[in-house]
Amino acid sequence: MKGLVTKSTGSWYNVKTSDGNYIKCRVRGKLKISGIKVTNPLAVGDHVQFDLEKSGQGIIHSIIPRRNYLIRRSTRKTAFGHILASNIDLAIVVATLTFPKTSLGFIDRFLISAESFRIPSLLVFNKSDMWNKEAREFVEYLREVYAKINVDYMHMSAKDGDHLELFRSKISGKVSLLAGHSGVGKSTILNLLSPEINQKTAEVSTFANKGRHTTTFAEMFEIDRNTFLIDTPGIKELGLMDIYEEEINHFFPEMRNLFGKCKFYNCTHTHEPGCAVIESVENGKISINRYESYISMMEGSDSYR
Repeated sequence: MKGLVTKSTGSWYNVKTSDGNYIKCRVRGKLKISGIKVTNPLAVGDHVQFDLEKSGQGIIHSIIPRRNYLIRRSTRKTAFGHILASNIDLAIVVATLTFPKTSLGFIDRFLISAESFRIPSLLVFNKSDMWNKEAREFVEYLREVYAKINVDYMHMSAKDGDHLELFRSKISGKVSLLAGHSGVGKSTILNLLSPEINQKTAEVSTFANKGRHTTTFAEMFEIDRNTFLIDTPGIKELGLMDIYEEEINHFFPEMRNLFGKCKFYNCTHTHEPGCAVIESVENGKISINRYESYISMMEGSDSYR
């Protein structure tokens, strides 16, 4: 039998069959993925083949080749990756200016990870009901920065339902991944999209300005017949995986547009004289914030500036 993995708890998987039934499955032995080391060989979004047992449960024995996937470095096994989801049409990062604060470095790492697989991205700034004049000006600056590199952007207030229909239109007919820090409002957005979804939510700590984990496992939700949204546990760190140092600039569109214009063919855009990228940063054509994200990635740091 063939099916789609809609929920992963680490040892058990919910698999949806073509006739709409859900089968609880486990994996036969150890599935290995050629070329990468991962902590989770199976991910939500995977199409799999499985055998049905007399008990009504299934045994997954193979994964149908993936179209794409989003991966981050495992926080426990740094030599391994952790697949967030696979076979994605749209990668959505939900960010907030406060309660909790999402750093630009985190946003850029997410966008780079999506760009490495040519997955279109959507940047959503939530909790617009909390913004003052200064915050609105800063968000407008960010909108202009990301518009220059063709990243789709919108803002909303999940609390008030503001711009919810715009969000719905952007995900319509797609399989989308929803990612971000704990507390940015991913589960609240999901609950608003469908009355059948009831994801747990929690208040952000006013002391630490951090969200608490409410989503424990990745899960795919059907918003309508052709629209699916994958909710993921809050991500604290987003270490790059399977991207070599010399490749990082390939996934910054504003740097990619300057290929061949530096003095040295192997320019790292960090210190070399005659660097077209550094010159573009100095004259304001490339955002200093984006460049700082690039430097952080080149240094191999998982901290966000």
